Amino acid sequence: MPTVHAYAATEAKGELEPFEYELGDLEPDQVDIKVESCGICHSDVSMLDNDWGISAYPLVPGHEVTGTIDAVGESVTYVSPGDRVGLGWHSQYCMTCDQCMQGHHNRCANAVGTIVGHHGGFADRVRAQAAAVTKIPDGLDAAEVGPMLCGGVTVFNPMLTKRLSPTARVGVIGIGGLGHMALMFANAWGCHVTAFTSSGPKMDEAKKLGAHETINSRDDDAIEAAAGQFDMLLSTVNVNLNWSLFLKTLRPDGRLHFLGAVTDPVELDLMPMIFGDLSAGASPVGSPATIRTMLDFAQRHQITPVTEHFPMSKVNDAMEHLREGNARYRIVLDRD
Repeated sequence: MPTVHAYAATEAKGELEPFEYELGDLEPDQVDIKVESCGICHSDVSMLDNDWGISAYPLVPGHEVTGTIDAVGESVTYVSPGDRVGLGWHSQYCMTCDQCMQGHHNRCANAVGTIVGHHGGFADRVRAQAAAVTKIPDGLDAAEVGPMLCGGVTVFNPMLTKRLSPTARVGVIGIGGLGHMALMFANAWGCHVTAFTSSGPKMDEAKKLGAHETINSRDDDAIEAAAGQFDMLLSTVNVNLNWSLFLKTLRPDGRLHFLGAVTDPVELDLMPMIFGDLSAGASPVGSPATIRTMLDFAQRHQITPVTEHFPMSKVNDAMEHLREGNARYRIVLDRD
């Protein structure tokens, strides 16, 4: 039985410390991944702090894993030892519910999160169901792919599933870990892209990342001036804004789509939505098929997230860097 060397917190908001555990016998549909890199997502912070009330300790974070297959269960044929693979938010699906059978595994009510009741990728090894693992295309740098397996597919998913037109005008609210990838994907999709940010330096950076225009997200007059411009707004922030003001920037049949985890109630004016035939919604990460499509798209357009790398032994320094809001734009831990 393999021994995993990991980093875990034993209490909410605690430091990550060396932690070992035994994996047990490999199930027929499972694989073991030898971890090479693992991105840090803000969801890792939320789980460490038990912000959502679902954390269990000791908790090993990390759900943006890249590495190589080290062992496969007897029924696994999709991947083989040595294959470069990635693992995102989910580590297992039930495979029998209507959502799974229709290809919407990301909606499976019985899916197991990679860091929810399961030890994640801040480790030298992680175990998962083979169906949750994705091969990494040869044209992508595996060390940079991790952030796309959660953050990247989160912003890519609505572009694909909501059938975003390549001629659409898209606004991205918040240019951070999610938003900067939304700019790159939407630009490569063919859209006219506008970045909403309150940061002066990020306005210049946003244009380098794919934005054609920028708007100060704290300037109500500037937002008002954009009335009726957008087919879709992708909100990547985790705080409440004046959403009814943002609704005014949508064209008829436009959509305000939430991707950031806003935990407080969201207020929207219904009447403008009725008269403009507008919609608001949200979505989780993508299915395994959507992740594959995203990686193929990223390879074709040579899209990679902007990352900063830390050795995994410096995980607490990396977490503090993220907590302080200094990450540009995603942090990746490399196993040392």
